[in-house]
Amino acid sequence: MPRSTTRTRWRLGLATTALLAATALVPVPAHAETVTDYAVTVDPAAQGAQIDDTMYGVFFEDINRAADGGLYAELVQNRSFEYSAVDNRAYTPLTSWTVDGTAQVLDDAGRLNDRNRNYLSLGAGSAVTNAGYNTGVRVEQGKRYDFSVWARAAGGSALTVSLQDAGGVLATARAVTVRKGGWARYRATFTATRTSSEGRLTVASSAATALDMVSLFPRDTYRHEPNGLRKDLAEKIAALHPGFVRFPGGCLVNTGSMQDYSEASGWQRARSYQWKDTVGPVEERAVNSNFWGYNQSYGLGYYEYFRFAEDIGAMPLPVVPALVTGCGQNRAVVDDALLKRHIQDTLDLIEFANGPVTSPWGRKRAQMGHPAPFRLTHLEVGNEENLPAEFFARFAQFRAAVEAKYPDVTVVSNSGPDDSGQTFDTAWQLNRDAGVAMVDEHYYNSPQWFLQNNDRYDSYDRSGPKVFLGEYASQGNAFKNGLAEAAYMTGLERNADVVKLASYAPLFANEDYVQWRPDLVWFNNHASWNSANYEVQKLFMTNVGDRVVPSTATGTPSLQGPVTGAVGLSTWATSAAYDDVRVTGANGETLLSDDFSGDASGWTHTGGGSWSLQDGQYVQTDTAAENTMVSAGDPAWHDYDLRVKATKKSGKEGFLVAFGVKDTGNYYWWNLGGWNNTQSAVEQAVDGGKSTLISKAGSVETGRAYDIDVKVRGRQVTLYLDGQEWGSFTDDKPAEPFRQVVTEDDRTGDLIVKVVNAQSTQARTAIDLGGARVASRARVTTLAAAPDAVNTETGTAVAPVTSTFTGVANRFTYTFPANSVTFLRIGQR
Repeated sequence: MPRSTTRTRWRLGLATTALLAATALVPVPAHAETVTDYAVTVDPAAQGAQIDDTMYGVFFEDINRAADGGLYAELVQNRSFEYSAVDNRAYTPLTSWTVDGTAQVLDDAGRLNDRNRNYLSLGAGSAVTNAGYNTGVRVEQGKRYDFSVWARAAGGSALTVSLQDAGGVLATARAVTVRKGGWARYRATFTATRTSSEGRLTVASSAATALDMVSLFPRDTYRHEPNGLRKDLAEKIAALHPGFVRFPGGCLVNTGSMQDYSEASGWQRARSYQWKDTVGPVEERAVNSNFWGYNQSYGLGYYEYFRFAEDIGAMPLPVVPALVTGCGQNRAVVDDALLKRHIQDTLDLIEFANGPVTSPWGRKRAQMGHPAPFRLTHLEVGNEENLPAEFFARFAQFRAAVEAKYPDVTVVSNSGPDDSGQTFDTAWQLNRDAGVAMVDEHYYNSPQWFLQNNDRYDSYDRSGPKVFLGEYASQGNAFKNGLAEAAYMTGLERNADVVKLASYAPLFANEDYVQWRPDLVWFNNHASWNSANYEVQKLFMTNVGDRVVPSTATGTPSLQGPVTGAVGLSTWATSAAYDDVRVTGANGETLLSDDFSGDASGWTHTGGGSWSLQDGQYVQTDTAAENTMVSAGDPAWHDYDLRVKATKKSGKEGFLVAFGVKDTGNYYWWNLGGWNNTQSAVEQAVDGGKSTLISKAGSVETGRAYDIDVKVRGRQVTLYLDGQEWGSFTDDKPAEPFRQVVTEDDRTGDLIVKVVNAQSTQARTAIDLGGARVASRARVTTLAAAPDAVNTETGTAVAPVTSTFTGVANRFTYTFPANSVTFLRIGQR
């Protein structure tokens, strides 16, 4: 729950608080006060952990239209007429196209090739127009755009290709002559005469013509690749100077069918991402139903990922399926022949990346334009599998095969989808017992969790598997989220001997196609902008240092009271009935008693769903609604027992019984039968962001009445299910707002003092450099803003400010602004 983290002498009047909030937006110079709030002591003679050049990287997954309509520069949506209701119930093969005249999408023997199943039969005198992404096809005045199409016309045909918007012509139309005969590729180039984000591409035909792979690419792509990347998005990644690029997922890797895209498998579209589908000529690459609810063209494939990683100087880190599905599917594939095929595919992938041009897959790489190897050193098998035993049995076979043939390649495992719990513990034990080199951890938690868990890796076994923090974020794109992540990153660096790789996730989001928030970079068809989190990541990623210089800091006194709050009932994609709610104080006093024999006037509906009284029960009937919270009682309640009877009526999950309810964004709840009725957990919500405090595997039966009892005493909570203790926890970790780490840059000799002050008061800090001989000047980079500041397309509230500080000495005082991340680069003599 929210708690005070400021010293009593900082209790200021409202006017002073407002003044501090205003001054927090700019760096505050040092002052000569003898009284300071914090002390940072550095020991330059002590040996700290070495920090690898690959410490920080990025994770790219095709979520939020990150690839098609995003990083992949293609401007035509559904260029191959392959959209299907399998991808999205709203899709047809003509999604994003309009027809003037007659046109029909066909799937027959006249197709371009077997893996490109559909094509368009366009009637004589007819035209088709493509709407692009977001508001349309984006073109900029004076820039060139390359059009191409595969076409076939029995008697020849003349195509007229044009670009226009509601205001008229955007480029001079082009005539394309289709020769008599079979499929061939035709090209034309446009130069835009106006800038527009609402363009439309039209292809008109004089005679009956078959069309496929209708494409429009900006000539100006990143590194000028012919199948290139959108320049502004690629440059934002490059500006981070990432040490690695993890790709292509994520849930794309370990969901859906593990079969290939072939006649033998029935041309299955909802498949796991398999690398061989994504290399070779783009018109011969498979299509796929993206797990996130749209279509993947695979125009951006493994070759392009490898090339991009090379272009930006990053280590490629691909992820391959382990044949255990995750992300809510949770099935183990039992098919030895299929498993062997995927293991061989993984060996072939390493050959594609590293093999000589005389090898079969090295030759394929060379034919695509890259004879030199890509120097693959790390490869991950699986992603967030929720069945640790089944996953590890398969992972062990992948690992053995790779290590036998390619002993220099590190095979990375994982620990499931959460930061703790039964799956996490089991997976880690299996990895430790087998001596796995590196384990990938994923978690998305509240800012408070990140402030509370800076010491997470302090106690990890230094001789055990190393950690790859492959996905993490603090559930928001406001500056307060970036501050919490920055505070946590100081702990990652302090433990650089254990945490070898770390990447925020997800990377990109198209503002009109969002499946997941938060995201590092936002964009539409004409602009892109950095989140506050991006600015934090960039500051750390471009000022890493080569070793940790041991240091300590005084902390902030934490004033904690008991868990306080009202009680609540909720559901998630489920209909449930509640009865006999009773809240009793520790002294036996009845605080609330409701058997729903009268009305429900004591309950406040703050969520969605549909609640009503039915047969003496309070029933939520909407099986599609998520978080249907109703609450009752006093937010000041503490030290109480909550008892309730709950019965699932229908739907995907179970019950949500809340306690410590402050408001709609601050509460605890016991989530019984969550995650598609596979797991139960206690989650804490702080300012809308949730973290898991305790979890176990478990499900809820439909039609069965459960007795639920939650006992709150101080900050300890004990939970009982049908009279048996289910679990307990104590929420007493301080959310320390002042964090720091010091590193040294071998090239420059700079000490880099990194300080996060995640509170609304400035921090006057005494810094002792432990006898180091230092220059009197420091280069300062400061991120400071209001906690709720958010960067948008039109406004940049969170941006770095650079300055020079001239008061450096072996011992000096610096005042860190409120709500700030500050890096002091101090030269050593």
